[in-house]
This record gives sequence, structure tokens and C-alpha cells, in this order.
Amino acid sequence: MNLGIAFEPLISLPLLLGAAVVAALVAALLLVSRSRGAITRTIALALGVIALANPSLTREDRDPLTSVVAVVLDRSASQRFGDRADATNKAAEILKERLGAIPNLEVRIVEGGTDGEGDGTKLFAALSATLADVPPERVAGAIMITDGRVHDVPLPQHLGFQAPVHALITGRENERDRRVALTVTPRFGIVGQRQTVGFRVVDEGIPNGARVNVTVRRDGTVVANTVVTAGAEERVQVEITHAGANIIEIDASPLEGELTLLNNRVALTVDGVREKLRVLLVSGEPHSGERTWRNLLKSDANVDLVHFTILRPPEKQDGTPIQELSLIAFPTRELFQTKIKEFHLIIFDRYAQQGVLPLIYFDNIVEYVRGGGALLIAAGPDYAGRNSVWRTPLEAILPATPTGNITEVAYKPALSDDGKRHPVTRALPGSEFSPPQWSPFFRLIDAQTSNGTALMNGPGNQPLLVLSRHGEGRVALLLSDHIWLWARGYQGGGPHLDLLRRLSHWLMKEPELEEERLVMSARGGEILIERRTMNETAEPVTVTQPSGATQILNLSRAEPGIFRGTIKAEELGLWRATDGKLTALVNLGPLNPREYLEVTSTREVMQPLVNGTGGGVLRLADLSGGAPRIAQIRSAERFAGPDWLGIKMRDASVVRGLGLFPLFAGLSGLLILMVGIAAAWAREGR
Repeated sequence: MNLGIAFEPLISLPLLLGAAVVAALVAALLLVSRSRGAITRTIALALGVIALANPSLTREDRDPLTSVVAVVLDRSASQRFGDRADATNKAAEILKERLGAIPNLEVRIVEGGTDGEGDGTKLFAALSATLADVPPERVAGAIMITDGRVHDVPLPQHLGFQAPVHALITGRENERDRRVALTVTPRFGIVGQRQTVGFRVVDEGIPNGARVNVTVRRDGTVVANTVVTAGAEERVQVEITHAGANIIEIDASPLEGELTLLNNRVALTVDGVREKLRVLLVSGEPHSGERTWRNLLKSDANVDLVHFTILRPPEKQDGTPIQELSLIAFPTRELFQTKIKEFHLIIFDRYAQQGVLPLIYFDNIVEYVRGGGALLIAAGPDYAGRNSVWRTPLEAILPATPTGNITEVAYKPALSDDGKRHPVTRALPGSEFSPPQWSPFFRLIDAQTSNGTALMNGPGNQPLLVLSRHGEGRVALLLSDHIWLWARGYQGGGPHLDLLRRLSHWLMKEPELEEERLVMSARGGEILIERRTMNETAEPVTVTQPSGATQILNLSRAEPGIFRGTIKAEELGLWRATDGKLTALVNLGPLNPREYLEVTSTREVMQPLVNGTGGGVLRLADLSGGAPRIAQIRSAERFAGPDWLGIKMRDASVVRGLGLFPLFAGLSGLLILMVGIAAAWAREGR
């Protein structure tokens, strides 16, 4: 119980002060003049002023509040190395017992670092959350059990309370670790060109200068092996092979006795961007479908189209003077010899051998394809005739041999069994119906598949669309010139845009159109693994987590040519999967989590804050028993010693009851005033 006095003046404060001044002056005159009854009169005046101030006796009933100390346990990924987790658990149990034995102290234990591995260890966020409902005057301190790699350490003035912060460091002195740090990280690269990636191998715990073997991978494939000097910046050239994400990994050889191999590898994503695709389109003659090809290619701003239509073959002689012909000479030598490798795709649209191209140029086209080029033949009746391009050196790479016959009946193109699995034709709009909901074609060039895969068939299961690979290049053969009917919307049309675009992208080796592909993608808390194949079954895949742990995952058939499986994603970083032939990578969170960049235990990160709050930094391995002694301190500059930590005990309390007794109110006040006046009158009357 606390007693006190409070005032509630009956008049305003200026008037009360004025009355007090007047009473003081009168009392001073009485005392100076030594008049009879000066003291009793002074007392009477004072009682009158006090009565105007209206004093009251107060009584407070208070209950003491507990002091609060927070113990924050670092549960981040770097705490899993060595015996750090065991040391943390042991120290937490001992601290819980020792702090719990202190009367009037509330102990709050919270785990931190479990939700911020991508952006580092956030222990002070956990501390703020657990003390959010505690007034600063009740906080007795905070003890953090960590390896010292904390990434949200505030300044002492921004802590939010005035009490010591202590750090108990796990791990041991002189730990060794090797890590790779990126210095040059390009975000984009032109497909087919090289990009420069810079990095530095850093050895902690030993002097830099060692010679280190480094392996560079792109999308899981080794592209370079080199030897570098630890501590020195190095640069490597990596070719960007395809559009979209190119994942580049840099892996350094291990250091003897190091903490972990996780940070020996770093990764970055370089988005491949294609320059304008150069396409050469050669139309053998004007026809109804010619515009379809031109419109398709010109509609894409990323395509640089060179289109020639042969209007007047060499054998056509009509006597027109050369100077009056409004024709452009076909630059055959420039296109098919000098600059043929500059094109990404060559299309022959209803082209027949008419003496325009010498046979040697067809040899150039064959070499162009085998060296990585793409060729598309959109065949018409010309393919079945004696002037067919099949009767040129192109025969070696064309996937179907013409029979010399032409079928001219109405039919609806249909997907073959291979076509239902191939990414070029899989799930084409309308193909889910039988027969497909497409308008009919009226012509098919009869042919027999020789070295390719038929994706679409015509009447009698004869091949309509055939694809093949030769060396590094690809060839597509479309055995009808009626796809323009789909483009014109005849009887509802068909998916000509989807088909032709997919076909073009497959020819130019877009990864999304590969027949055999392993794909990983992150969806929420799971990783989806998808195997695209032309086979009826898919092999199990081995999934490697960022920490190096592996597990086998069986895939189930989702649709023709696609098998899928999911795995729970419990770690941030780079995941990989392989079925023995193909490899896929996916990153969950940041490519190089901050948590893994520096993993050696340290005092330096926490030291400035600890010094600013009067706390201490102790290493658990140096303490007998695995935990420090605890001292109760009311006030001090330092709250720590070589083997002990102090907590600042608080005197906070809460008011449970309040009593108020006015001294000059009612009968009691009247009696006091009357006694004072009567005493003054009696003394004066003597």
C-alpha cells in the first residue's frame, strides 16, 4: 500500500497563487512587526490557503509485476552444422531451469530463423514478436543462442527497451569453410553468344591463396573446368544456348575439414534472349497458301523474313526484253552459299527443281542442316513430280519418300499415336474429338516415311506431317498445300497458328518443344517434376535437395507423353532431378540463400549491440556445464562476466485499488478552519 497526497484546487491556479502570495505577505508583516498572535494568525492564513487548494489523502494498493526475459533459439539452417543444434538445446534447458528459479521473473523461450532463410537469419524479428505485449519497463533482458550469423541486428537505440542483450555463440573457434561469391552476375544474354560471369573463391579460417579446382555448369552440363586462386576474382565465359532461363552453376572443390559443402556451389540465372530470327522463305510459284506463310512470319516482330517467289523460272522464255521485266534476280549464290549460315530457318514452299538452284546449293543446305540449321518443306504436287526436291541431294535428309501419287479427296487430318505424345501436336485445339474438329484438306502427297516420325496422318494412315533430325539440325515435311484452308476459316478452319508456330519453334530448338525433356517447377510448398517423353513409360527420377539429401520419386502418367510427380519442398536453394539421361534444375527462393553465404560462427556481428546494452558475448564451448551462471542485478553498467550473465530486475507494478480522503471537505474541513480562526482570536484577545 502506498500513501500520498493530491490537490484539487477550488479556484483557478492563478487565483490560488495570488491568495498564497497575499497570505504570505500578511504573515510576513505580522511576524516582522511582532504583533500579538502573529504565529496563530499565520497558521490561520495558511489553513485558509490550504483549504482553497483542497488537499486529499490518497491510498494506492499495488501488485508487483514480473520482469520478463526472452530466450531466442536460433533454428536457422547454419545451426545444423556440427554439434550446434545439440549445444543450443542443452543450453536452452539449463537456462530455462536457472531462470525459472528466480522469483518474480517470467521466462519466454522463442525459436527464430525458421522463416527467413532466403533473406538470412531474423532473430530480432522473433524477439520483437514475443515481446510485443510487454511494456519496455518490464523487460529484464534477452539471451540469444546462435552461431552469430544474425542478419537483422538493430542499433541499440532502436531495440525498443533498455535492458541487456546477451549472445551465447555455438560452434568453435577457428572453424574452416570455403565458399564461392559471385562478383559479376548478368541477367540477360543473347542466344548463341557468350556472357561473362565473375566470381571469387573465399577461404575462411585459413589464409587465401590456395589453388582451387572450379567446375562451371550450364543447365547441369559441364561447360568449363579451371583452376583459380582463392581470394582472387576470376571470370569465365559461358555460352547462352537457348531462350529463357539458363542456370549457371560454379562449383569449387572442397576444403579439408570445412563445415559444409553447400556454399561451395553458387548459381545464377541468365535469361536468354533471341536476336531477330532470320527466316528464308522460297515459294516455287504463286499459290493460295503462299500468303498464309508470309502472314504467319510477318506477324511476329521478332522474325526477320526474307521471302522470294519464283515468278519466271529460267526455262520460261516469252521474248520480253530484260530491261522491261519488273523482276528481282534471285541472289542464289549470296543466299545459299555466302550467307546461308546466317539463317535460322529455311522454308521451301511448293518449290520444284527448275534450274534456279544448282545442285551444289542443295549440298550446302544438307551441310547447313547437319551443322545445326532447320529446314521446312511445305510440299505440293511438285513433291510427287520428276522435278521434286527429293530428287536432289536433299534426299539424304528428307524424312519421307514420295510414291509419285497424289490423293485428292476430302479428309480430316488426324494425330498419329506419336503425334499425341509429341509437343508439336500434343493437345492441339480440337484434337480431343474423334474425328478432330478441323476443316478438311483436299490434297495429300503420297509418301512413305523413311527416317522420320509421322505426327499427323491423312487418308489410309498415310503420313501428313513428318519430322526428323540429322546431325545437329532438324527437318520438317508437310505433305499437303491446303493448310491455308484452316487460315481462311473454311468450314470452321483449324489450329494453323498453333501448329505452324510450334513447328517453327521445334525446328529452332526451343526447349519447350523438345520431345524428351525433364522439367521442374515450384508451386507453393511443393516441387512439380514433369517428364515429357515419346515412350509409354517414364523412369523414376532421383531428386537432390539443396542440402545434398536425395530421394527417389516415381512419376505417374498425366496425359499422353507426360508423366508427373510432386515432392514437398522443405529447403530453399537449388534442387535438381535426373533420370540418368536428363537433368532438370529449379530454384526455390533466392538462388544463393544468404543463410549459406557465411557459415562460420562469429562474435563480431552481435558484439556492437551487446556492448551498447551492457550485455555479454560468450561461446558455449568455453563454458563448463554448457551454459553460463545467471545473476540478478537491479542497476549496473555491465551485466556480464567471463562465465555469467546478468538480467535487469524491474520494480514495475500495477494499481489494483485507489482510496481518496479530502482533508478540507465537509465537517472535517470546517472544524480545522474553525480551530485555526478560534486559536488566532483567542490569542489576540489576551
